[in-house]
Amino acid sequence: MNTRNIEILVGGFVVLAVIAMVMLSLKVSNLVSYGDENDVYEIQAQFENIGGLKERSPVSAGGVRVGKISAISYNNKEFTAVVTLQIESRYQFPVDTSASILTAGLLGEQYIGLEPGGDEEYLVEGGEIDITQSAMILEQIIGQFIYSKSQEE
Repeated sequence: MNTRNIEILVGGFVVLAVIAMVMLSLKVSNLVSYGDENDVYEIQAQFENIGGLKERSPVSAGGVRVGKISAISYNNKEFTAVVTLQIESRYQFPVDTSASILTAGLLGEQYIGLEPGGDEEYLVEGGEIDITQSAMILEQIIGQFIYSKSQEE
């Protein structure tokens, strides 16, 4: 093989590596999804504190990713954070489903975990999850522990 052919092969390999890195970074940052975006329904849940929850964070049930967070806003009347969830339409949840803000690992990414209820009616487009559990803030837990220990002395 001559030098020109080797240079073309190396250049092609570099281009493929760059494309692979771009796709990997987009997938890891949740900026793209390869599914059909039109095949979802949106529901809302209100939390007192969402911690570090972000848009495009995953929504899971039983460890399976069933959707993502599409929007986060603030309700001025009830003083709560309103989280809009996009759930893939192939997954159905009863109206008494509960939502909790969980953390992947000790200091990992926050996501919403759904715990299905037992009702026979299902959530539909525009529905709302009434039973929610806010995020546990590590700083608040440590502060409460220190305060309780200082009161013992």
